[in-house]
Amino acid sequence: MIERYSRPAMTRIWSGEATLERWLAVELAALEGWARLGVVPTEAVERIRATAVAPDPARVAEIERTTNHDVAAFVDAVAEQLGEDGRWFHFGLTSSDVLDTALSLAVQDAGALVLEGLERAFRVVVARAEEHRDTLCMGRTHGVYAEPTTFGLKLVGWAFTLDRERSRIEGALEGLRVGKLSGAVGQYAAIDPEVERIACEQLGLDAAPSSTQILQRDRHAELLGTLALLGSSLERFATEIRHLARTEVREVEEPFGRGQKGSSAMPHKRNPIVAERICGLARVLRAHALVGLENVALWHERDISHSSAERVVIPDSFLAIDYMLDRFAWLVEGLVVRPQRMRANVDAGHGVFFSQRLLSALVESGLSREAAYRIVQRHAARAWDEELDFRELARADAEISGRVDLDRVFSLDAYTAHVDTVFERLRALVAAREAPLHA
Repeated sequence: MIERYSRPAMTRIWSGEATLERWLAVELAALEGWARLGVVPTEAVERIRATAVAPDPARVAEIERTTNHDVAAFVDAVAEQLGEDGRWFHFGLTSSDVLDTALSLAVQDAGALVLEGLERAFRVVVARAEEHRDTLCMGRTHGVYAEPTTFGLKLVGWAFTLDRERSRIEGALEGLRVGKLSGAVGQYAAIDPEVERIACEQLGLDAAPSSTQILQRDRHAELLGTLALLGSSLERFATEIRHLARTEVREVEEPFGRGQKGSSAMPHKRNPIVAERICGLARVLRAHALVGLENVALWHERDISHSSAERVVIPDSFLAIDYMLDRFAWLVEGLVVRPQRMRANVDAGHGVFFSQRLLSALVESGLSREAAYRIVQRHAARAWDEELDFRELARADAEISGRVDLDRVFSLDAYTAHVDTVFERLRALVAAREAPLHA
């Protein structure tokens, strides 16, 4: 991911230095396993652990220009620090034992940052939802007026979505909380399964119950797909903000800082650029998810067609979603909300959104649904086409006013009567999420 969309903590996890540190951690964990089995002398392992440091990426790159193999270059770079003990370094391992296990470690670290970002986004959305619990706004379907709702209820839906996304991310991370040190084709010919168990335990991972030369890539595809789904949810929220920020609607506006310029040519412009950026990066995540699916089907016990692609799509997916979560939380926290404009837009609908309530009232009064529908539809069409007040048209129709209580039908209170039901569900969710913290 380019620097523009990369944050420091996530960037550090995927840096060359951190990658080599994880490779070294896997190698040292494997040596601990060998020492416990009495194969590698304990004294040698202790000396290696005291001496070995992750080599400089530049030194590994220098060696790789000869070996044309990054892990082999890494092994040589570490071994040259160790003297005679260097013969034990990488003992019984194949490259993928190191690469895949270390990748799982990186995923756990990166996933922890994503979960932190999700938690911040969730709390910001909940706070703004509570703030606008009763802020009346127009609900739209197909981009067309439907019925009033509240802006808070919109945000409640976002909060529940973010909670589902958290569960999905946690599941995908758990699927990659595994390592493998099973050798060239996964049959433990060169390594004892107990070494794998001990090493993975030391690293905070489970040993994969079955592996070939690699961990099967359905695990990684699930991860990339889950990150892409989270990105798509953020895109959905950002798209709503973009629509509500249109000049004709103008119900919300992105934060606009002192000295900021919305256009190089038009000084009046205040564009939803962060929301648009979130939408654009969501497309990148979905493309990366496709790569993950393509990587599942490899030849026999493995080929390395997945490797080059993963070096791009896994770090970049984490970098992108980390940035998107940060910007989304910033956007919602500082979002300018205009309740008066929302109410003005509600009033601009000529009252046609009462059509369902009037239809139901006429059916309750004894009219057939078809007859009632045609009557209401006729008045709604006039209200739209002639810019007349739907309520006044209905009151002037004796067939309607003589049958139903129009004051009750045309009450806005109906659209907010059950807001508390949904908010109580949200508060229960918040309490359930906080319960483990106070257990």
